[in-house]
Amino acid sequence: MPDQDTERKRLLDPISRISEILFGLLMALTFTTTFNVATTGQEPVQTMFYAALGCNLAWGFVDAMIFLVQTLTERGHRVNLLRRVRTATEPAQAHRMIADSMPMVGDNLTVTDLEALRVRLRQMPVPLAYARLTAGDFVSALAVFLLVVLATFPVVVPFLFMSDLALAMRISNGIAITMMFFAGWGLGRHAGFRPLWTGLCMLVLGVILIVVTIALGG
Repeated sequence: MPDQDTERKRLLDPISRISEILFGLLMALTFTTTFNVATTGQEPVQTMFYAALGCNLAWGFVDAMIFLVQTLTERGHRVNLLRRVRTATEPAQAHRMIADSMPMVGDNLTVTDLEALRVRLRQMPVPLAYARLTAGDFVSALAVFLLVVLATFPVVVPFLFMSDLALAMRISNGIAITMMFFAGWGLGRHAGFRPLWTGLCMLVLGVILIVVTIALGG
C-alpha cells in the first residue's frame, strides 16, 4: 500500500501540477470572457477584480475537494484490491487481478513474476477495513488550493490596476492564453510530445474560448 510520501509525490508530479494550473486557467478564462454577457458591461473594474478573484478561490476550493474525493476513492480501490488478492482461492485468479492492476506492465510479467508478487502481497499487513483520509491528505488538498489560486491570480491582476474594464479584460485574456501556452509546453515536454505544438494547441484553445464568447456578446 502506498504511504503518504507516495501521495505527496503524486501531487508534485508535473502532469498533476500542470493539469491543476490548466483547469484553473480555463475556469478563470471562461469566467472573465463571459462577464460582459451576464452584465451590462459598465460595472466598475474593482467589481470584476473581486468577482474574478472569487471565481479563482471557489475553483481552488472545488479542486481541493475533488482531490480529497479522488484520493479516498483510489485508496479504497487499492485496499479492496489487496484484500481480494489475499483472499483469492486460486493463484491464477490472484495473478489476473495483479496483472489487470498494472495495464502497462501486467502483460509482460511471467507467471513466476506474478506469483512472487502474490506471495509478497499475502505477507503484507492485513489492510484496513476501509480507506480513510489522513492529515497529510488535507495538507495536500491545501497545496492544491494554493496552487490553483496562485497560478490563476495573474489573470485577475489587470482588474486591480486598470480603470478601463474592456482593456483590462483583453489584457487578462492575453495573460491567460500565454500561461496556457507555457502549461501546454510543459505537458508536451513531460509526455514526450513536441512542446511547441502542445503549447500552441493550448493557446488555440484559449483563443477559441475568447472568440466564441466575444461572438456571443462578451
